[in-house]
Amino acid sequence: MTVLVDPPMWPQHGRLWGHLVSDTSLEELHAFAERAGVPRRGFDRDHYDIPDERYDELVQLGAEPVGAKELVRRLRASGLRVTARERRA
Repeated sequence: MTVLVDPPMWPQHGRLWGHLVSDTSLEELHAFAERAGVPRRGFDRDHYDIPDERYDELVQLGAEPVGAKELVRRLRASGLRVTARERRA
């Protein structure tokens, strides 16, 4: 099981946001998010948007901290990445 989280660095709604992904399966991602109490409304096709105040807690619960580039690289390699083109379709 590998759930990854990147550092919150994207501003929106007065706070910073990071991403929570799985490099194995969406089922694994949803199960981790549910155990961590992350609301399903935070899911956006291939990741959960995570507010900065949840980052340390998610790492303590077992999410592997990685940089943003590594997170995207591993998400692409898993085949779970939803591209911008796919989002528009």
